[in-house]
Amino acid sequence: MEKLLQLLESDCSLSTKQLAALVGTSEEKVKEDVAQYERDRVILGYKAVIDWDAVNREDVTALIEVKVEPQRGNGFDRVAERIYQYEEVESCYLMSGDFDMTVILSGKTLREVALFVSQKLSAIEEVKATATHFILKKYKENHLIFPKQEKQEEGFYFV
Repeated sequence: MEKLLQLLESDCSLSTKQLAALVGTSEEKVKEDVAQYERDRVILGYKAVIDWDAVNREDVTALIEVKVEPQRGNGFDRVAERIYQYEEVESCYLMSGDFDMTVILSGKTLREVALFVSQKLSAIEEVKATATHFILKKYKENHLIFPKQEKQEEGFYFV
């Protein structure tokens, strides 16, 4: 039922009737499969992707590269668990390359994000270095393209 999972991932607002028609099975089978996927934690949750710029919400999103000293016997898992427990952290990934983890978080201001990095993230003993990058504009997220914003006029007029 990989097709069912793909449909739910792309649009979790589809009804069981719509899903059944698209998959070619009964509504009852879709309900059973979805319930089983939820019990097995294959489906972890449902989420709408919001264009917060469209409602003028002023948040800051940051991507933080983290270099970590792995723990003996636990590798990176224990450190990742400490990091992802913070409410501010939206996502946490183990990476290959020049750094070990990527942490995505949101805050109300640049200062709020900076305080998180300096007071919480950097305070973890196994964290050896961080590099913070602020997301300036979102073009596409979770396979969804954000609408283009109307071009604003330049604000400089000389008389």
